[in-house]
Amino acid sequence: MSDPSTTDWPSLRVSDWTDTRDTLHMWTQIVGKIRMAHAPLVNHWWQVPLYVSPRGLTTSTVPYRSGAFEIEFDFVGHRLDIRSSDGGAEGFPLRPMTVAAFYSQVLDLLDRLGIDAPIRPVPNEVDPAIPFAQDHEHASYDAEAATLFWRQLLQANRVVGEFRSHFVGKVSPVHFFWGGMDLACTRFSGRPAPEHPGGVPNCGDWVMVEGYSRELSSCGFWPGGGEEGAFYSYAYPAPDGFAEQSPGPEGAYYSTEFQQFLFPYEAARTAPDPDRAVAEFLHSTYEAAANLGHWDRPALEDDPRRWHTTPATPGNDGA
Repeated sequence: MSDPSTTDWPSLRVSDWTDTRDTLHMWTQIVGKIRMAHAPLVNHWWQVPLYVSPRGLTTSTVPYRSGAFEIEFDFVGHRLDIRSSDGGAEGFPLRPMTVAAFYSQVLDLLDRLGIDAPIRPVPNEVDPAIPFAQDHEHASYDAEAATLFWRQLLQANRVVGEFRSHFVGKVSPVHFFWGGMDLACTRFSGRPAPEHPGGVPNCGDWVMVEGYSRELSSCGFWPGGGEEGAFYSYAYPAPDGFAEQSPGPEGAYYSTEFQQFLFPYEAARTAPDPDRAVAEFLHSTYEAAANLGHWDRPALEDDPRRWHTTPATPGNDGA
């Protein structure tokens, strides 16, 4: 593995950290379900993801009774920290431990802070779905790999966030869905979509119906699909001819296995300008979906620098 200080776009081979990835996937599901238990429904399940933070992944502020709490994976100091608005704080070191042990410790800390955790204690979108309290199979934590993965997410979060800024229609935050363990951002045309057929392992079809209730173009990054992970882009419903498009840059392709366009992370990392390469992939695949799907692009898009060129006027010299 590479030295985290040597490059902004770190190298992390999926095969080098698969056991840690799969364990961390279950840990993030536990924390994500706790957020979901206390946050009111927002369209397309936007109340359930985690977010990239300056040190790892966080629930952000979760409402609880008349206050709030936050749970954060700190991949710099390698801790799980829980902080509440009444001043309470608990945590424990992240180290090799079973999912069952992690689950027990999280529940214990929440109990000390007086926070209930009424979750369904079984993972989603995986098969087999081992109940958290019985999962002694996943027990790996490579601290270096966890830090490198977080630093991959930092880059993806930044570049996808810039891509998001070009859209003024309905668009999701850039957020980390613990079900599929992917960082995602979704744009919407404004039109309803056909009912999603479901079929995701250990996940109710109604979950997919809510998530895909509107026509969309979605993109993001996940630690799969390439030797070091991959950026992805898909449309729902996919318009006729979508899979036959040839988006840039070199290295991007349509995966019949995953039914979406992929751009391997290692191709982005080794490009002369990784930011520009990923941006080209995101914009070109979105344009394929929007043009073939006849989206009203002039109404949905704008230049994020539109105020940078506005001449200053008396009393309005910018913020």
